[in-house]
Amino acid sequence: MSPIRALIVDDEPLARERVRTLLAGEADIELVGECGDGAEAVAAIERLTPDLLFLDVQMPEVDGFEVLEALPGPRLPAVIFITAYDRYALRAFDVHALDYLLKPFDRERFGLALDRARTELARPEAGVSVTRRVLELLESFRSERRHAARLVVRESGRVFFLRAAEIDWIEAVGNYARLHVGPRSHLLRETMKALESRLDPEQFVRIHRSRIANVERIRQLESSRRGDYVVVLSDGTHLASGRGYTERLQRLIAGR
Repeated sequence: MSPIRALIVDDEPLARERVRTLLAGEADIELVGECGDGAEAVAAIERLTPDLLFLDVQMPEVDGFEVLEALPGPRLPAVIFITAYDRYALRAFDVHALDYLLKPFDRERFGLALDRARTELARPEAGVSVTRRVLELLESFRSERRHAARLVVRESGRVFFLRAAEIDWIEAVGNYARLHVGPRSHLLRETMKALESRLDPEQFVRIHRSRIANVERIRQLESSRRGDYVVVLSDGTHLASGRGYTERLQRLIAGR
């Protein structure tokens, strides 16, 4: 059998060293790399295609769940999550039958997690089963989180994390959304409805079926004879609103 290709992702050097040391005696595990942050991990996972991830949940900037959300699929690696104590997280891992290591962990607990991963990866159609459970876990965490602070953007072979607060406005392009950020724009493979549900409604307002504006970028609203508004952004961009969204803009005016 081919060795299990493993990748360690943790922002703490000592934690990475601990996993590396425990893997050293495992003849069927090939350590293909280590990453110290989430953004680096996304690129490494796509490049190295590991079978198994040891993935820290709590990392600055890009956390473990955002790493998994950034992966294109369709098959995801098996994951052993590494986490500090979090009751919701541990319950969610148990519900979705995904293993975790609670810091600090000992050799016995590490060996148990590794044996479970081996069993899972040895099953027929293991990749499909693992991917389904990881995606279910991500969906449960996404619904628990109030709003997305960052969006994953893929562009010209690169993956980067765009802060939501940097976006000026968003327009629909079929089943995609174009994010306008200063003089640049980025295409995101997500519908406006799905994207709106992930954004903070205190920060973003839907002004049209095909347009969302960052409230902090709105400089003024100009009334039209039709009873709707033209939204003028701080950079001078004029966006026509839809008549069905007038009430939202009026509430915005009343609240400012």
